[in-house]
Amino acid sequence: MEALIPLLMFIVVCLVLLLGYPVAFSLAGTALLFVSVGIVAGIFDTSFLTALPSRLYGTMVNETLMAVPLFVLMGVMLEKSKIAENLLEGMALIFGRFPGGLGISVTIVGMLLAASTGIVGATVVTMGLISLPTMLKQNYSPSLATGTICATGTLGQIIPPSIALVLLGDVLSSAYQQAQLSLGLYSLKTVSVGDLFVGALIPGLLLVFFYVLFQFILALIKPETSPAVDKQVLQKNVNRANSLFTNLVPPLLLIFAVLGSILAGIATPTEAAGVGALGATLLALTKKQLNLKQLAEVVQSTTKVTCMVFMILIGASVFSLVFRAYGGDEVIHSFFSTMPGGVFTATLVVMIVIFLLGFILDFIEITFVVVPIVGPVLLAMGLHPVWLGVMIAVNLQTSFLTPPFGFALFYLRGVAPNHVKTIQIYKGVTPYILIQLLVLIILACWPKIVTWLPEQMYGVQ
Repeated sequence: MEALIPLLMFIVVCLVLLLGYPVAFSLAGTALLFVSVGIVAGIFDTSFLTALPSRLYGTMVNETLMAVPLFVLMGVMLEKSKIAENLLEGMALIFGRFPGGLGISVTIVGMLLAASTGIVGATVVTMGLISLPTMLKQNYSPSLATGTICATGTLGQIIPPSIALVLLGDVLSSAYQQAQLSLGLYSLKTVSVGDLFVGALIPGLLLVFFYVLFQFILALIKPETSPAVDKQVLQKNVNRANSLFTNLVPPLLLIFAVLGSILAGIATPTEAAGVGALGATLLALTKKQLNLKQLAEVVQSTTKVTCMVFMILIGASVFSLVFRAYGGDEVIHSFFSTMPGGVFTATLVVMIVIFLLGFILDFIEITFVVVPIVGPVLLAMGLHPVWLGVMIAVNLQTSFLTPPFGFALFYLRGVAPNHVKTIQIYKGVTPYILIQLLVLIILACWPKIVTWLPEQMYGVQ
């Protein structure tokens, strides 16, 4: 009977979340409810709770997690100061003269914007407000336009430097150490956020390549869905485009400098995030796009996102501690080890569960709740930690696109014009969902696509 308590905890917390209660308080509240019932029933060992203060303190002083508010500040600063808007408009004007060029430029800029913000909602809303009216005005198919924006907006999950990868890196590092201890290994190896960044680089670029290839082929087969921008419009805006092109260089250099310093090992993700936040602020100042009002909005937005992340992390820490106190780790390990098909079936089940949870939970909740539970078991079965992290990130990206519950669809629906029908958005994301699934299959069949670069650069085995 006691073996069912961890499963019951997981079911209860999902039901509470579906009722609309805040995630952080749902996690902690559910855990404390089960603690209270367990104490009354005499089946809960209260000595487990003595570890809680040290765990929470360790979370607050975690140097890796300090990168989160800095990356958020960088992204929000680029968004609020309209530097991101200039980036999108400039690239669209430059490449829009070719059939399908406007959509391709939106994809490329969306990739850069996703990397700078790292937040799916912010990227989709920003691109929806800026790019969607332009694409519709140039007679792009509403389905193609909305599908492209949703798909490129979710690239923030996988394109480094990504907040999702920062959080996954921290959680997987702990899970990897737990897996090694469970195998009797005491000379512990670690996996860093930098390892995940490097591992995600090729899969992220592979996704962008397939997106662009799809749009290029579609422009050849059905040119009416993605026509070239009218020559008169280009002629009218040619000077503006050239001016914007010069303005594109500083933000692009900033993004490449942040990512390059991490990949080259010059700076840790936290240090690079600090440079990125300062660089974005200086860019806004030099372009006279920053005043006290905008600065206050940037600080408020950054504080809200950061508080949300850390409150969820605290709630998840309480939940995972109580889950382990009830023997949840042993239950999960027993379930996977007795499953027919071994590690393949176990990984497939976890990926399906994460995909389905992506309909109702954000990546932050899944990272802090699900990954600490299943991660140690899967890693103990021999999976590569970097490969597992990248697979989870791409998987979540796919679930965020899938109708009818995908988060990206809701974000775009909120800012899309009324004449754009919801069914058109669903139709538009379908090819990109198939591309995502194709990439997942490719990564599953050839894990070296993920692990080769970290092994070459850092010797990660």
